[in-house]
Amino acid sequence: MPRAMWSGSISFGLVNIPVKLHVAIREKRIAFHMLHDQDHARLANKLVCTADGKEVHREHIVKGYEIAPDQYVIVQQSELDAIAPKESRTIDISDFVDIDDIDPLYFDKPYYLSPGERAAKAYRLLVEAMQRTKKAGIAKFVMRNKEYLAALRPVDGVICLCTMHFGDEVTPTREITGIPHEIEPEERELKMATHLIESLATKFDPKQYHDEYAKRVLEMIERKAEGQEVVTQPPIEEKPGRVVNLMAALEESLAEAKKQRGRKSSNGNGHHAAARRRKSA
Repeated sequence: MPRAMWSGSISFGLVNIPVKLHVAIREKRIAFHMLHDQDHARLANKLVCTADGKEVHREHIVKGYEIAPDQYVIVQQSELDAIAPKESRTIDISDFVDIDDIDPLYFDKPYYLSPGERAAKAYRLLVEAMQRTKKAGIAKFVMRNKEYLAALRPVDGVICLCTMHFGDEVTPTREITGIPHEIEPEERELKMATHLIESLATKFDPKQYHDEYAKRVLEMIERKAEGQEVVTQPPIEEKPGRVVNLMAALEESLAEAKKQRGRKSSNGNGHHAAARRRKSA
């Protein structure tokens, strides 16, 4: 189990459940350092004043909020500390809502909550109750001097806390221009597209998706570290653009999807199911 990064308690009504917060995502990023191309020494960033070009030490730095081009309001750290949210160890649930009513756009970063000392029974009770009602708890809590909005929901018997974006942080879809709402697809094309989607429908399995680019980068780095020659793929010749017939493209994609599904089904007990799908399509 990953080490707890925060501890507190879930509170709703008169119920208080001690919990520990754990990271739920281990991001795998390939990080590069900036080096000098002459001697391969590490490069360092410096803070330079744009007025005189001189380096500025951190003790001479203040925060400024831009209210107009090149006009700032100076804010002292002591002023920010005075109005910072009060340190709290409570995840205060104010509402329970249908999980399906929360658009994934509002989710930010997930964490896991484990029960604290002597809280196993109450923790399990909350998990079972949320599973039975299909509800998620909406809460606020403070961590590292920052207030968060969060949703609590059960995932495989574990309470998952996902921080959320506030309503004014999500861009309304009406602000996105160029969306062809006025175009009505032809019924034949719509049916073909629907059949194509249904033929590719399956149960989501995250294990079958991989970051192929990251894998190739790591393999290249390993070869270079071992002193082997790195072979670069030849550039792909670009073909001239052509006008795509939407109906023909859908039919071709549907036919290929059926072939792929047929190959997969023929290797096991799914042969008869594939035949039924082809018949219905």
